[in-house]
Amino acid sequence: MSLPYAEVIGDPIAQSKSPAIHGFWLQELDIKAKYQSTRVLTSDLDEFLTTRRTDHAWRGCNVTMPHKQAVMPFLDRLDPLAAAVGAVNTIIPEDGQLVGYNTDVPGFLEPLRSELAKTHYFRMARVIGTGGAARAIIKGLADEKLVIVLAGRNPDKARALLDELDPAGEHHAIDLAHFAEATDFAFDDREGCFDLVVNASSLGMTGQPLLVFDLSHAPPGSVFYDIVTSPLETPFLKAARAAGFRTIDGLSMLIGQADHAFRRFFGALPPRDKDAELRRVLAA
Repeated sequence: MSLPYAEVIGDPIAQSKSPAIHGFWLQELDIKAKYQSTRVLTSDLDEFLTTRRTDHAWRGCNVTMPHKQAVMPFLDRLDPLAAAVGAVNTIIPEDGQLVGYNTDVPGFLEPLRSELAKTHYFRMARVIGTGGAARAIIKGLADEKLVIVLAGRNPDKARALLDELDPAGEHHAIDLAHFAEATDFAFDDREGCFDLVVNASSLGMTGQPLLVFDLSHAPPGSVFYDIVTSPLETPFLKAARAAGFRTIDGLSMLIGQADHAFRRFFGALPPRDKDAELRRVLAA
């Protein structure tokens, strides 16, 4: 009998850290299964999923860029959260059907849970980026009752994204350049409030342009969160930490979303008490 397996698909795929994360957990739990990466072209998605449907060893796959929306027409059913986000990052075979899930939302929110469990007078997130990753982040934050200021190169696209994902919300869309220039805005007393600054774009990633964000736009006590994983310590986070802000790096979301996928793939809880060791493995 073939060894059970799951995988991550995308194009390109060589940079994915998912095999290292799932492989670490499988080894720690002594589960006889494997997790691999598979490059799949957009034009081959239908054929790929048709083949996997009849593979009894296949436990499902994670989906990374640029396929998170492109896979949706080939699935039999969407989990309500994935349907609401309009993007799928995990596919699971269930009773002969392929079901699309989105674990990016809980993965993104995981390191914020202790803060979000508190009562606040006001919650605001300044989110940079209007690409695929931003969809899950916007949906997750809107559901947690944050007012979102979404910054993109195209403010019209930002506005359309907000209207699609949370039409009843009182959110704002602005040009990315707004955050690049210093402001002398006098923030009110932020005690009892929660302020978040999120880089949901590829800016600052290795080989990409830097994210230009002037720290004067961040109220006192803001939390800075960057979903970029290469480099892990982005200039955006480095500057925020040096100014005394709390920071959250991209591995937090990556490990968090993998946790929810792993449970569905292999029917076991990942050993999250080993996160520090896992981070060392991923940094090696």
